Amino acid sequence: MINIDQINDELGENHIATSANNPVRNDAFNLSDEQKIELIKRDVENILNTLGMDLTDDSIKGTPNRVAKMFVKETFGGLNPNKKPKASTFANNYKYGEMLVEKNITLYSTCEHHLLPIIGKAHIAYISNGTVVGLSKMNRIVDYFAKRPQVQERLTMQIVQELQQVLGTEDVACVIDAKHLCVNSRGIRDIESSTVTSEYGGKFNEDSTRSEFLDYIKLDTKF
Repeated sequence: MINIDQINDELGENHIATSANNPVRNDAFNLSDEQKIELIKRDVENILNTLGMDLTDDSIKGTPNRVAKMFVKETFGGLNPNKKPKASTFANNYKYGEMLVEKNITLYSTCEHHLLPIIGKAHIAYISNGTVVGLSKMNRIVDYFAKRPQVQERLTMQIVQELQQVLGTEDVACVIDAKHLCVNSRGIRDIESSTVTSEYGGKFNEDSTRSEFLDYIKLDTKF
């Protein structure tokens, strides 16, 4: 007899993604943020009660509401398409023709298998074909797609695909180096390991362009 829970556990422990898109239902945004917060608040109360916590204690009685607001407004806010950053582009009037690299972008996400943090750095590069995007918008794009239950491979691809669409060019690359607390703090509890993923488009599939990008990432930029 097939044990579905065991199969699902194996998928989660091995960090296998089942979709290139975040698995979101069609009715995901029928409820308002306030309605979601109220429902999640009750669920968190149930979890804490089941664990035997005393919700009359001053230290913990506000936890269900805090967690619910955090989930909806912050940790998983990137699920809401209305929060997608508007990435305005500008003409490349100064004719800068080399790659632009934005590296060491701080990344906080959440593993969709155990709902534990993913913490790391994202490095992005693109080569303009006539348009450029504001530097801060690149950080905001990373933050938007990171604020979801995620798989790192999917996150890397989403960042590249979004910038390709915004800039109108295939010449975009992204490398993410991150620690998964579901590996570092539970299970195997390997506190030293990190996960590196990459996605290359257009000219970044050429060895010389890719090597140049990776060399920039290695630069020591402590100020």
